[in-house]
Amino acid sequence: MSARPEILVELPAAQPFAWRFPLERSALVVIDMQRDFVEPGGFGESLGNDVRPLQAIVPTVRALLDAWRAAGGFVVHTREGHAPDLHDCPPAKRNRGAPRLRIGDAGPMGRILVIGEPGHAIVPALAPQAGELVIDKPGKGAFHATPLQAELQRRGISHLVFAGVTTEVCVQTSMREANDRGYECLLVEDATASYFPAFKAATLAMLTAQGGIVGWTAPTAALTGALAAAARRPLEETP
Repeated sequence: MSARPEILVELPAAQPFAWRFPLERSALVVIDMQRDFVEPGGFGESLGNDVRPLQAIVPTVRALLDAWRAAGGFVVHTREGHAPDLHDCPPAKRNRGAPRLRIGDAGPMGRILVIGEPGHAIVPALAPQAGELVIDKPGKGAFHATPLQAELQRRGISHLVFAGVTTEVCVQTSMREANDRGYECLLVEDATASYFPAFKAATLAMLTAQGGIVGWTAPTAALTGALAAAARRPLEETP
């Protein structure tokens, strides 16, 4: 008996060249779309940032999530945060810079970046659904000190599609971690954002340089269109 056919999703518009992925062995990883980063009064704003560029991508990430869910794809959400006693937040992280509020301090949405506080939650429009994996991470990368690698291996995942914030910090770190672990990776260009647009542009260029040294990028419309096209095609087996 032949193996179960897989849905192959083709992305000819990807950069630096065409990309394709088997939907059943792929995951959409939405990085840190939390109130503390996206909304006024959170950690991002306490660092002196304008949060509007991050707020602007929420509808795009929602459209991506809707299309991925409709196709039956597996979804991972990450949240950066720390235990209430901050034992997993090293001084080198907590004491960095000169924010108005540091990690663990009380802010408008509860203690900053502390698990269980209102600001730690994912923005309501992008809330996880039943059956989706939520990873709480104490660092910038999604693999550091988390069960993500084991969870992906258990499900046979080989390809990762990334979205979320911020492009040059937690998203890029997670994508580079994934690349080092052998995953094929793509970042959705307009479903990611930075407080600094120039940093986002530089990150997209770095990831795809030298023939896709870290991975690929593509716009949301290309990905959602490809998912719809794949659903219309007869199932085919991967070579």
